[in-house]
Amino acid sequence: MLQASTLFTRLEFRLAERLFHNHWLLPRSPRTQRLTMRLFKRCAEAGHPDALSVYGHMLFHRSQTPQDKARGARYVLEAAHAGDVKSQYQVAQIHEHGCAQYPRREDYAVTWYARAAQSGHYLAAERLARAYRLGELGLAVDGERAAYWQRQADQPTLNNVAAA
Repeated sequence: MLQASTLFTRLEFRLAERLFHNHWLLPRSPRTQRLTMRLFKRCAEAGHPDALSVYGHMLFHRSQTPQDKARGARYVLEAAHAGDVKSQYQVAQIHEHGCAQYPRREDYAVTWYARAAQSGHYLAAERLARAYRLGELGLAVDGERAAYWQRQADQPTLNNVAAA
């Protein structure tokens, strides 16, 4: 039965994605938006990694209540731990800037930026290059490491991960 529920969750997520990205499928209406968010929520609660990332990001950045923002941050963190590169970058930003549930922790931010950059996220690599160049995020100025991360950011294969 686990496989059937996993298959159903994947299908629900694909439908939610289609509703979210394709205006031609259904008109943008409050009803369609509620359905889309309900589908994303169900998939995230079922542990679907992409849903955790997408729905968590939406909750964290667009919610009005601190509870929803905190739930969004938890979902993004869960997706990051599952290996989602975009979520790793988002977690780094959460730790860099801080929020109610996750106070500013530059050391955590550096760790998550490095994980995302090593997995191919060019914005994370650019952020580390700038941090080493300017001595930000609690890092000492280090031209060699700044150049290393800048080379990582400039690799053509990396540019596809952040844009995808």
